[in-house]
Amino acid sequence: MPIGGQAVLEGVMLQDGDRVVLAVRTPSGDIAVEDLPPRLSVPRWERVPFVRGALRLAQMLSLGWAALQRSAELAYPEEASGSRWEGIAVVGLAVLFVVGGFMLLPAYLAGFLGIGNRVLFSLAEGGIRVVLFLAYLGAISLLPDVRRVFQYHGAEHKVVHAHEDGEASLERARGRSPVHPRCGTSFLLLFVLVAILVFSLVPTPNLEVRLLVRILLLPVVAGITYELLRLAGRRPRAWWLRPLILPGLLLQRLTTREPTDDQLEVALVALRHLTEGASARNRSTTA
Repeated sequence: MPIGGQAVLEGVMLQDGDRVVLAVRTPSGDIAVEDLPPRLSVPRWERVPFVRGALRLAQMLSLGWAALQRSAELAYPEEASGSRWEGIAVVGLAVLFVVGGFMLLPAYLAGFLGIGNRVLFSLAEGGIRVVLFLAYLGAISLLPDVRRVFQYHGAEHKVVHAHEDGEASLERARGRSPVHPRCGTSFLLLFVLVAILVFSLVPTPNLEVRLLVRILLLPVVAGITYELLRLAGRRPRAWWLRPLILPGLLLQRLTTREPTDDQLEVALVALRHLTEGASARNRSTTA
């Protein structure tokens, strides 16, 4: 499985199979490195096409939240003192915002356009969803703290690129691109585009049914999106797959920023810890 990850507060999280490593710059200037508990694994279902996409999305959301929470504790120890219930409340509000704001609100707004054709209605709904999504990303990118997370996002991609080229050094990482075809941002945008197609195939006689169908079809959309990105990742140079990759790469111009050397150093520490641990595990297995 190729290395993936995400940006967190003042650091990055990298994953290689069941191994997950978090590296965070602490207030003292040191880099704290920790192994995080592996994601919940259901091997039987993880090999089933389309089902594994929805499962993978749930796993990454859970792991991503755990990494963000732990990075806050390491980067801002005096501020990250909320209770477990506060954390659950934040996650709940985030889920309501995503489902309500990006999935249900566009369906509601598109109803005011008076479009009778199911395909055209789905296109209009998808267009509203894309506009809301881009407006949200553009707005949060103006926040200084978010811009730093976007810089670490770029650092993560640069270091993974360097690793895939066979030389994960600071000099090599500097010259690599801050965008990557396997990025979760690509998943989000392709998810919206796949939703347009899937939703257009299901008749929805009224608003209530339409909103319910949107929620029930989320795992289906996630499964299709994952398989498309998986295929594109295996054949990144295939011309007929470029339309799947290009929108996500363009969107990453909003969600990544050029990192500093200090930020690249954090990502490199995470990568070295991850790969050294994997090498030691392999030696133990073959001994």
